[in-house]
Amino acid sequence: MAIILSDSDLERIPVMALAMEAIEAAILARAAGDLVSPPRHNVSFAQKGDLIFTIGGTTDHASIAGFRVYDTFRGPRHEQIVAVWSTETAELQGIFIGTRLGEIRTGAIGGIAVRYMSSPDATTVGIIGSGQQARAQLEATALVRQLSHVRVYSRSERNRYHFALEMEERLGIPVEAADSPRCAVRDADIVICATSSLTPVLKADWLKPGAHINTVGPKMVDEHELDLDVAAAAHLIATDSPEQVKAYRMPFFLEGTPSAERMVDLAAIVSGKLAAREEPGQTTLFCSVGLAGTEVLVGARILDALKMKAAVG
Repeated sequence: MAIILSDSDLERIPVMALAMEAIEAAILARAAGDLVSPPRHNVSFAQKGDLIFTIGGTTDHASIAGFRVYDTFRGPRHEQIVAVWSTETAELQGIFIGTRLGEIRTGAIGGIAVRYMSSPDATTVGIIGSGQQARAQLEATALVRQLSHVRVYSRSERNRYHFALEMEERLGIPVEAADSPRCAVRDADIVICATSSLTPVLKADWLKPGAHINTVGPKMVDEHELDLDVAAAAHLIATDSPEQVKAYRMPFFLEGTPSAERMVDLAAIVSGKLAAREEPGQTTLFCSVGLAGTEVLVGARILDALKMKAAVG
């Protein structure tokens, strides 16, 4: 019988490490040609909004398949569904209802980017944004780097102080609320930009040489959270899905700039085909677009862990 999990179930399970294992395996499968991950598919309902589907899975010896669907309808709540099948047995293994799995998946992708693109001795983080994705990105980053200090800025003073208190307690490292975005990223080895801002909140001249940046928020040509000079200053620019970049309805924010021609697939870096850094002072940029279908692989890894725990417990 299929397992059904909600957001509250996932909050009780330490799933980020599992998610990062699943994402790293998925990216390696992508590099090997074993990952099924077509761009998102939108189905419009007049002026009401869209249902958006992503499909994913693997074609290896223990292959799985599934889908995620979420909505853009007007309303106070937006639910998501992820379903996971075994392609070997045709068994529906599990269903996830809620937004948490998607947040974890995106955070894990960011963590893998940090693992392979940031300096190995990076210890400090600057964050712009204080929402759930900022939390997920920081949680994943703390699993791959020995962090000594974090600064966070968001427009709401209350939110940034609440974020600092919560994440300091959760991660056991000092987290400080900053008074400005520039202060938050000053001297940071790793910069996480996870906002909903449609205008730039990060500029290149705020960054220390050798910094790595993850951008998670808006990245369309007329609506983007990074200044274009950040990409221009980066030695290397990567994304998790070049296909998704090309499939967006609006052009990607780097479209028409020299930076767009330099963007590479994160899979090339993770698989060792391309080095992220040749010198310590080189800046790197990761543009997260959400490698479609990887929620299925993360969900499958969580389901396997739960089944194993049940078998031995």
